[in-house]
Amino acid sequence: MDDPLVFWSVLILVAFVPSFVYMVWIRNTEKHSREPYGMLLKVFAYGAVLSVLFAIILEVILSSLFGQNIERVYEFLGEHPTIPMLILACVIAPFVEEITKALGILRARKKRMIVELENGIVYGAAAGLGFAATENLLYESTAYLTDGVQAFIATAVLRSLSSALLHATSSSLVGLGIARSALQGKSWLPYYLGAVAMHSGFNFAASFGIIYYDTLGDSAYLIGLGAAFTIVAIGVSVMRGKIKQLDRRRGWRRTR
Repeated sequence: MDDPLVFWSVLILVAFVPSFVYMVWIRNTEKHSREPYGMLLKVFAYGAVLSVLFAIILEVILSSLFGQNIERVYEFLGEHPTIPMLILACVIAPFVEEITKALGILRARKKRMIVELENGIVYGAAAGLGFAATENLLYESTAYLTDGVQAFIATAVLRSLSSALLHATSSSLVGLGIARSALQGKSWLPYYLGAVAMHSGFNFAASFGIIYYDTLGDSAYLIGLGAAFTIVAIGVSVMRGKIKQLDRRRGWRRTR
């Protein structure tokens, strides 16, 4: 790909098309009163641009503060080379990214587009998929520029099948919480913390191979990969099942 225009066009398509397809698939899980594409695309774009930008800024600030206090962390946890990576991947990133993705869902709430609980789930997934698309673009372009075509393809396949859906499901949980807050007056904090826990568990699974390679060898990567895909599969199944359940109730009420 010597032509820069072709190069970036391919990278953008590979990063964004899977997320668009997932968004349509999740939206079409509903049979009644599906969300309008106009608002879905706005929430998707918010996640792809502003949520990513805010997340980068916050993660840089928090990582800097963490780096300044690393000696105190070592005093409590012991000095081990994987500790900084684990803190960044399993603590800082989940807390920051889930709150910045929630900003896109709150935009839909502000526009009064959340009128039923399943709306929050679908808009949450859209925000997460927008975030995932830009994140995948960054990872995939880095893989290509650093290690070539094979690394790019492997990164694109793995991230499209795992992290993109992880962001969709964790954000859909936050979206459900925001919908309950808007329609039932409940706090969405427990849903946010649940999304953080899911995200953290996925990141730990994704890091498992690096952490335990010296002990388990190549099987550590297989264990971590299997755990990550399991988290995603369960999350997607629960998310779509909840949409169907809520949608059936709405359809049943309409036929009464």
